[in-house]
Amino acid sequence: MRVHIVASALFLSWAMSIHANEPLTMAVSPVQSFAPTNLTIRVHVEPDAGNRAFEVVAESSDYYRSSRIQLDGVGAPRTIALEIRNLPGGDYDVRGALIDSAGHERAAVRKQVIVLGSAGSE
Repeated sequence: MRVHIVASALFLSWAMSIHANEPLTMAVSPVQSFAPTNLTIRVHVEPDAGNRAFEVVAESSDYYRSSRIQLDGVGAPRTIALEIRNLPGGDYDVRGALIDSAGHERAAVRKQVIVLGSAGSE
């Protein structure tokens, strides 16, 4: 039992250090569900004076939703949580990007999400 606890602690500390210096990480939940669904998006942003906006896009062949959140550089929150409600069925590309003051992309992340259509739809 003690070995399992030590191994778990080592694994968790290793997993957390992987993302320590990444400017942007994103988790999307659920990655698979039935329509309509609500997507929860959690983003971790490393503070930087150049961070001026965070943009997220959820896109499938039949659906597009985007949101842009203003950031205050070093003073911006490290964690951003968003929810996209009533997402219809489809294979989604969920993209997040940090934007600088000139409108250029500083960092980007991407996740795939599958929303299965309801029983009555095609």
